[in-house]
Amino acid sequence: MRETFHNCCSLVKMPRQIHQQHCSSHFIQYIEREIAYSKFFKNYLIPNQPCMFSKKFTEDWNCRKKWVTADGKPNLQRLLQEFDESPVPVANCSAKEYNSNPKQIMPFKEFIQYWREFIQNGHSSPRGCLYLKDWHMQRNFSEHNTYKTPIYFSSDWLNEYWDTIEVDDYRFVYMGPKGSWTPFHADVFRSYSWSANICGRKKWLLYPPGQEEFLRDCHGNLAYDVTAPVLQDKGLYPQFEEACQPLEIIQEAGEIIFVPSGWHHQVYNLEDTISINHNWLNGCNLDIMWQFLQEELSSVQREIEEWRDTMDSWHQHCQVIMKSCTGIDFGEFASFLKTIANNRMSFLNSCPRNADNIQDHLAESLFALGPQHVAFDLQRVLHIFESMLSNEDFKRLEPSALSFKPEELLQEIREAVRTIV
Repeated sequence: MRETFHNCCSLVKMPRQIHQQHCSSHFIQYIEREIAYSKFFKNYLIPNQPCMFSKKFTEDWNCRKKWVTADGKPNLQRLLQEFDESPVPVANCSAKEYNSNPKQIMPFKEFIQYWREFIQNGHSSPRGCLYLKDWHMQRNFSEHNTYKTPIYFSSDWLNEYWDTIEVDDYRFVYMGPKGSWTPFHADVFRSYSWSANICGRKKWLLYPPGQEEFLRDCHGNLAYDVTAPVLQDKGLYPQFEEACQPLEIIQEAGEIIFVPSGWHHQVYNLEDTISINHNWLNGCNLDIMWQFLQEELSSVQREIEEWRDTMDSWHQHCQVIMKSCTGIDFGEFASFLKTIANNRMSFLNSCPRNADNIQDHLAESLFALGPQHVAFDLQRVLHIFESMLSNEDFKRLEPSALSFKPEELLQEIREAVRTIV
């Protein structure tokens, strides 16, 4: 792996905030200053382990300077000037809707007015505790140059794909008063996430993969709040006592937490807090996403099994339902892999500094990570495509579900890999 940072020493230590009673095989390391990308790749991405980056990694971001007052509070007046009437998604943390919080869209200035009143009223409101979350600020205000994604998180296939098709992205801003929180969950497609506190403090409760199975009720539903007394009811949560204690982490202003794939978590804002979050995935956790999609399809198939013999298009209906619930089906997953592979083959076939057929920022990222990383990416796509071609449900896809022939793409990828390994 090409070293992106040269001659950089690292100071890695156990952070002061770790809860002492947790699963004995898991802990979180604190990264004080720059480390080589290859070290992050080896120590955290591949083994799927969490870590925390110090505030040194965000100190040059514009939002750390402009969105925060001299005493470390959200600069509500400056934010109001920047975003004014922009529509933003706002959740009510005081209400439960299924296993999350109900959301509404409101003008940004209305949320700021609410936040000011909430603070003035001792952090309470008859409207409940409102939390601006999952706001695509970067997509709508890219010219603001608010922050720069650290190199460690730059191999981001999720946003690369959705940027390419110009439909969506998974880059978000969160703004919440003291007391706002996010219920227990794992991230979309079992992706990685990174979350940077621009100001304020958060408390994270993290459970390693597999522990969530002990946190389901007798009907198989995941807990909404893992701290709720109801989990002590053995009749309702029969396996709760088998769950390990979570990693309990306090994230300070400026720090960035890396949350690995499949780590369920629950998060609290301990102060008035602004944060930036990306969901992302790459070749290191692609197999986890593929496994998740297979499990999601199996779950749909079990739910509508009774109609299997009465519907000629039962398998196609399962894919449609899966996409409506999960956000992607097998056909789009194949298109996702094709886009990632084509971008890397285009990069290899052109002068790295003049890869006009792919986005400028993507070409820059691929160049920084180096050709061996590109080779790794292609090998991972190749591996998953080979697995898909042997999957019975993938074989049943209608020809119209795919805009290309996977076997031909596989051959192109094999030839591209041979040129660089």
